[in-house]
Amino acid sequence: MANSLLPMAITLGDVAGIGPEIVVKAFRDSPAQMHNCVVVGDVAAMQRAVDLLARVQPQAPRIQVLPVAQLSELPRMRAAGDMPVLQVSQALSAAQLPAWGQISAVAGQLAADAVVWAAHAALRGEVASVVTAPLHKEALAAAGVPFPGHTEMLQACAALHLGVVVDDLPVRMMLANPELRTVLVSIHVSLRDAIEAVTIENVLQTLRITHQAQLAATGRAPHMGVAGLNPHAGEGGLMGREELDIIIPAVQQARAEGLWVSGPLAPDTIFMRARAKNGAPGEFDVVIAMYHDQGLIPVKYLGVEQGVNVTLGLPLVRTSPDHGTAFDLAGTGRADPASLLAALQTARQLRP
Repeated sequence: MANSLLPMAITLGDVAGIGPEIVVKAFRDSPAQMHNCVVVGDVAAMQRAVDLLARVQPQAPRIQVLPVAQLSELPRMRAAGDMPVLQVSQALSAAQLPAWGQISAVAGQLAADAVVWAAHAALRGEVASVVTAPLHKEALAAAGVPFPGHTEMLQACAALHLGVVVDDLPVRMMLANPELRTVLVSIHVSLRDAIEAVTIENVLQTLRITHQAQLAATGRAPHMGVAGLNPHAGEGGLMGREELDIIIPAVQQARAEGLWVSGPLAPDTIFMRARAKNGAPGEFDVVIAMYHDQGLIPVKYLGVEQGVNVTLGLPLVRTSPDHGTAFDLAGTGRADPASLLAALQTARQLRP
């Protein structure tokens, strides 16, 4: 089957958060965009989200949960108004589901099971791509899941599939919206450890992965702007030597390999320079940020409703909304599915 005809897998996320709700809203409000999609997770959790929206928005169309035993059933079973849900872990009753907004080992395990199943299905060529609804890191830890988030879990699944150790399959997180793209040198580690992760090899590896991913996605080499680690990009060594000793050598090596790189540049202005605005492109196609919050704050400030998280370096397409589980909104019916829909659109653009 051609990749474009394969279903797209959507993992349900943390069932105590807004993941199930935004998935149901996407099927309900944007049926054309949800064509050939299947929810991977738990039938009872998705039914609870359907029932929630029926109570708080009784005038809206009602989606029907369609339990699916295997992917081969999708073409013949899907009808208008159906939301196919593939049960991939031990089925729960409604009474066994954790309360909305509650950190739960049950929710953490369900979320992890869905991600692992979808990842291996993508790696086997059974689904075209994986779009992940948000999970909660504390719930994962409560369940004993040995990964802090999606990125590390997917990396481990891919390494196992390829028969390599995790260190031989480096990946990077890219956060993108219509105005700005940023790729992170390090992901879910403490700030102290993130600074230690700024090495010549890690910066150079980030540049290589970003170059290859953007070249494959757009057909042209990206212009990458590199943020400094220190204020004013170190001010010639007056405010730290990481730029002189680490980042500049990595940039020089990347240029020697033919990559289009500028920097390091002051981190308080590079994102403004890279921002596309009023229909005009920014100075850079993507910004390489030295750590998690340096890169994510500017993207999220511009609006999480169009933000998409893309994992670069995997042998599968994975995207997700640029927001978390929003426990404060869970169970209210007020969650916005816009970022999930943007993640689906991006996944369709990236798949071969």
